[in-house]
Amino acid sequence: MKYYRGKNYVGLLYISPWIAGFLLFKLYPFVMSFIYSFTRFSILDKPVFIGLENYIYMFTKDKLFFPALKATLAYVFMTVPMKISFALFVAMLLNMKLRAINIFRTAYYLPSIFGGSVAVSVLWRFLFMKEGIVNKFLGLFGIKAVDWLGNPDIALFTVSLLAVWQFGSSMVIFLAGLKQIPNELYEAAIVDGASRIRKFFSITLPMISPVMFFNLVMQTINAFQEFTGPYVITGGGPMNATYVYSILVYDNAFRYFRMGYSSALSWVLFLLIMIFTALLFRSSSYWTYYEDGGK
Repeated sequence: MKYYRGKNYVGLLYISPWIAGFLLFKLYPFVMSFIYSFTRFSILDKPVFIGLENYIYMFTKDKLFFPALKATLAYVFMTVPMKISFALFVAMLLNMKLRAINIFRTAYYLPSIFGGSVAVSVLWRFLFMKEGIVNKFLGLFGIKAVDWLGNPDIALFTVSLLAVWQFGSSMVIFLAGLKQIPNELYEAAIVDGASRIRKFFSITLPMISPVMFFNLVMQTINAFQEFTGPYVITGGGPMNATYVYSILVYDNAFRYFRMGYSSALSWVLFLLIMIFTALLFRSSSYWTYYEDGGK
């Protein structure tokens, strides 16, 4: 017993940095933000308990709350399907047996490493500005310059393209799922005379549906929390077309120093993400296939 107890202490010692980091930088801020959401707190002053006043103000008087919520939902429903579809398409291309295929796999993953940085967001802004490279390229074909970032109707779509460009992580997961599909299934389908489209919908999609579900959940959560791209590229404009929820939280916390109200906004976002995640888990039993028959 002393031997096993000593082994446990050694294990706890090895994971103690993670435990300390979790308690200090994850659990403590999580709990405190919930407490602060019921207070008037501006960092410089002590928090004052005000009950549900922050939440009432949010839904009744904050003129930016519903526009930010609308922009965020539009961003999520726009970005996630495009990103997952493109990641799956590229993963299927990289699953082919070609020479130097590992080089292509590495190259396609690089955007996911650099895509979330401020520098790339600034580059994206210069690419799509009215005198940017994209419009100059379109001008070669006689196409009139498009105001990608100044038009409220297409600004959010332009910003979402940056997130779609960061498809590398989803692509790698899809590629791992494609590698696990038994080749015998495709051989049997060929014998039956199935077309490529038929094989895709009858074999590939059902077999990678758990991977699809995982990517869908993760990308939905990430999309709801997107901040760097919209903030750096457009600053939330034009006319609040790209003013997503995370910018609203940031502005109230670090621009207006309304930490209590910002905490309340964060908890509403947390509940919103939980609702969408629960809906995805609820729906997964209807379209996710597992080899062991589980749901």
